[in-house]
Amino acid sequence: MKKTLFLLLFSVIFSACSTNDDNDLNNPNLIDLNFRLQLNLDFPEYNDLQFPGNSFVTYNEGIRGVVVYNINNSQYTAFELSDPNHPPSNCSVMTVEGIVATCNCEDGNSYNIITGELLEGDGEYAMKPYRIERRGNTIEVYN
Repeated sequence: MKKTLFLLLFSVIFSACSTNDDNDLNNPNLIDLNFRLQLNLDFPEYNDLQFPGNSFVTYNEGIRGVVVYNINNSQYTAFELSDPNHPPSNCSVMTVEGIVATCNCEDGNSYNIITGELLEGDGEYAMKPYRIERRGNTIEVYN
C-alpha cells in the first residue's frame, strides 16, 4: 500500500511540472506567416552581413519587418520587427539601433536582436524568431 501511495504521489508531483513553453511561442498578437527571404551577400545592400556585429533590416517581409544579425559569420539570428507584446499597428513597428529594437508605442518596449529578449518595458513575450541558414554566400530566412 505504501509503495502504491508513494508512486501515485510521485507521479502527481512530476506530472504537475512542465518544461513546455508553448505559451511563449504561441503569441496571440503575432500570426504565423509563411515566407522565404534570400539575401545574396554578393549584393551591395547585404554587404554589412558579411561582417560580425552587423545587421540588415527589411520592412518588406514578415508581419511588420525582419531583422537579421550576424553573430560570428557562422551564427545568425532573425526576428520579427512587430512588437510581440502589441497587436500589429503603426506604432508596434520596431526600429533597430545597434543591437536594440525599440517599439514606437507609448510603453517603449525594447528588445535585444541577438537573443530576442525584452530589455525594457512591460511584456510577456520575447521577439518572434525566424529560421535562418547560410549556404555559401546566401542567407535564407524563413518561417
